Amino acid sequence: MGTAIGGRLIDDYDTLLLDLDGVVYLGPQAVPGAAPALAGARAAGVRPVFVTNNASRTPSAIAAHLTALGIPAVADDVVTSAQAAARLVAERIDPGAAVLVVGGMGLRQAVRAHGLRPVTTAAERPAAVVQGIAPDLSYGLLSEGVLAVRQGALFVAANADATMPTGRGELPGNGAMVRVIATAAGVEPIVAGKPRPPLHRESMLRTGARAPLVVGDRLDTDIEGAANAGVDSLLVFTGVATPVDVLTAPPHHRPTHLGADLSALHLPPADVRRGPDGEWTCGGWTATWRDGLVLRGEGEPLDGLRAACRAAWEAAGDGSADLDAVKPALAALGL
Repeated sequence: MGTAIGGRLIDDYDTLLLDLDGVVYLGPQAVPGAAPALAGARAAGVRPVFVTNNASRTPSAIAAHLTALGIPAVADDVVTSAQAAARLVAERIDPGAAVLVVGGMGLRQAVRAHGLRPVTTAAERPAAVVQGIAPDLSYGLLSEGVLAVRQGALFVAANADATMPTGRGELPGNGAMVRVIATAAGVEPIVAGKPRPPLHRESMLRTGARAPLVVGDRLDTDIEGAANAGVDSLLVFTGVATPVDVLTAPPHHRPTHLGADLSALHLPPADVRRGPDGEWTCGGWTATWRDGLVLRGEGEPLDGLRAACRAAWEAAGDGSADLDAVKPALAALGL
């Protein structure tokens, strides 16, 4: 959320590393405005790449879903935690070794792509167990994973998400299922997905990105993942994160940019400035910290939030701003 230097936010980047659910689509529907925003990115020579913790679907299936929503994509435009997990495994075991896959087709395909041999039983003496969520994940397969890890197999998880969003609400995610093997075998997995670095490393290896921008709707996966990778991030408010989440965010959850949605890519970077007396300004708003967050002004509420975040983050330092201390600012913004 630095000082504007002219042009559009997107002009400083060569690749967009986009989360999917809550950023590009919401369940079966595209987020309003996502398709034209991404088409505009391609026209500007910036490549959209879709980066997901979902390890169950193949890149081809995800690309087909995006294309059906009016966002043209091919398999090479999709990077999954399954691919990152398979690379982690391949870097640590012998070529052609057996890998017990506790997951779906996306994970099996990723393991094969690295020249490894997917198996389904511990009797095959697999060198590694790799786990990702799948709708038909069975007790029997989880049990085989426990036996293999107890035998000394490397244990890798595609992601550690405790829940996953569905049209019916949040259901158990891979992180919840990982606890079965981890608890029974007494071994914690190496995790590939966001916010851990391997997934964004995989994205940059596959795309050759030199100046990537991570775009997400969650602070604890997308934004923290960008911080861990040392790259810039854009938080959009079309999914999980709320204004109060951002105001009270600790350092590793603080985005570089804020946007209402993906249209922010084609707007100038926000002009957020610090004055000599410690006040922060953006648009028609001024934010200061005086035993709490004080916000005055008018205009675009998102500009007010940008100024308020800078004041709150500066006051909190390495910690998190107190919720009660930021509530007056939220009221001033009508949030």
